[in-house]
Order: sequence, then structure tokens, then C-alpha cells
Amino acid sequence: MSLKINNGRAILKWGIISILLIVFAVFFVRVLVFENQYYSEKEGSERAVAMEFAEELVEVAPTAEEVVEYTVPEDRPRYLSIERLGITNARVLPMGINDAGELSTPNNIFDVGWYYASGKPGQGGTLLIDGHNGGPHVQGVFKDLPALGEGDIIKIERGDGAIFRYSVIENKTVALSDSNDYMATAMMSPMRGVESVTLISCTGEWSQAQSTYLSRQFVRAILVD
Repeated sequence: MSLKINNGRAILKWGIISILLIVFAVFFVRVLVFENQYYSEKEGSERAVAMEFAEELVEVAPTAEEVVEYTVPEDRPRYLSIERLGITNARVLPMGINDAGELSTPNNIFDVGWYYASGKPGQGGTLLIDGHNGGPHVQGVFKDLPALGEGDIIKIERGDGAIFRYSVIENKTVALSDSNDYMATAMMSPMRGVESVTLISCTGEWSQAQSTYLSRQFVRAILVD
């Protein structure tokens, strides 16, 4: 009797476990199908960016005190201003290359990044500056970069207080697939022998599959005074 009872209990036990495993498998498959459908529907949507950057980007603008207290060596860019876009004294942070071989961008969407291996203001080269077009909930410093037109002024203040003004020559939207090739052009002046600055930002539709925007905006400007 005991043996039979034990066998019955064992069968009941494994039956319950089997049912739980089946329920779990069905639930997992439904979640997987739902996620795939959701991401497909969000493809091309700017709102999808929130899922990628929510824990990485800072969406709070630096305080006036933090901006004033920000300092850099005398020969490096300190602030960037573009009156046309309502940008006043955005902090310019020195940035390098990340592990993927790409230009790094500041964590704060209100700051801009200067590639430290590019030119310096007043030294005749080409400065390379990038910035975010936005975060999950707030527009970034370069959200309206595509609106800049020929002749608009980009102002850069150096660490020693000297101010340099650059006039926009070209504003170009480049597909992501072509953007790496365009970088060689972006790092050169649009006018031979004249100091310049190139501003870069993401633009276009968001691709959930690639976890990035599908275009890059390049603004090239030359030093006028």
C-alpha cells in the first residue's frame, strides 16, 4: 500500500511540474512574440529612443553656476554658442574614441563634445564637435542643427576667453551607411587653408534594430573672425 501511495504521489508531483513548465513555456513564447511585434511597430519612431538611453543620458541642463565654473586649458574650446538655435555657452567637453571606434558624446544632452585630436580654435585646423539631438524626454543641444543655413554664425570661446566666429558654409544630412566615409570630408576645411569647425549630430528616424538614428547631420563652417 505504501509503495502504491508513494508512486501515486510521485506521479502527481511530476504532473504538476510538467504543467508548470508548459505554462511557463507558453508565457515565454507570448512575451517574445509581443516584444518582436512591439519593436517592429516602433521602428522609425523617435520615441523608441527612451528604451535605449534612459539610464545613460542626463537630461538636466547644467546650472548657471556650473556653466560659469567650467574651465579648460587656455588653448582649448570652452563654450559653444549659436544664436540662430538659441544655444548660449554650451559647455565643450574634450572627448575621445569609444571601444567601438566611434566618436564619444557627452552624457549630458546639453553639453557638446570636442574631439581632442582635432583642431583647436585659433590654430588653423578643423575642430570636430558633436552633440545629442535629444534624450528620452527632452530635446538635446543639437536637435535643431538641420535648421542652420549658409552664413549663420557659430561662436566658440576658448579657455583664455578669446572668441572665434565661424560662418556656416554647408549643412548636409548623410545616411548612416555613408557617414563613416563622409568623416574624411568632415575633418577638412570646406575652404582650403582656412580654419573651420564641423558640428555633428544624429538625425532622421530611429532604428530599433540598429539602436541608433538612421542619418547624421554635418554642419561645416569657416572662421571669419
